[in-house]
Amino acid sequence: MLNSVLAPLGFVIISYLIGSISFAVIVSKVFGLSDPRTYGSKNPGATNVLRSGNKAAAVLTLIGDAFKGWLAVWLAQALNLPEHVIALVALAVFLGHLWPVFFKFEGGKGVATAAGVLLGLNVWLGLGTLATWVVVAFCFRYSSLAALMAALFAPFYSALIFGTASPVFWAVCVMSALLIYRHQQNIRNLIAGKESRLGSKKTAN
Repeated sequence: MLNSVLAPLGFVIISYLIGSISFAVIVSKVFGLSDPRTYGSKNPGATNVLRSGNKAAAVLTLIGDAFKGWLAVWLAQALNLPEHVIALVALAVFLGHLWPVFFKFEGGKGVATAAGVLLGLNVWLGLGTLATWVVVAFCFRYSSLAALMAALFAPFYSALIFGTASPVFWAVCVMSALLIYRHQQNIRNLIAGKESRLGSKKTAN
């Protein structure tokens, strides 16, 4: 009985640690770039790394952050863990990215990691949410607005696929709420017309 509780709990903790790996900081260091927490939005994520002007570093950051989200969920599914544990794993790896223990709890906003998690939970859920991001980003050139719209639509897509009684649905709702919460400053900037557009270079602060 004890092992049946400790084993899933241990995997949830491992998932949090996986999420705590900040690819924005690691990739920037490898490429000899400034710490992304010191310029632009000060967010350790792919969009802010792109402001350094190094597209390769931004792409690697995006892939790494998405991959860790997908990996944690895939491992949980491969181990045939119960649905409620998979939902907790999805949340744990996402929380690790937001508040990474390895980087003084200074994490990113979670867009790429959330995308990886959603793709791991269900391919169509992930693709639908990504499509929402792409359409909004293409039309308005604001990464933050695209992320906010994707976060709003993700629970709707999740409800269609899993149903509102599923713990996965509620995990997606919590992730979406946290993602919106982490974009508070972006929301204020959008309202004030001060938000940076995709592709803009880093600015001094």
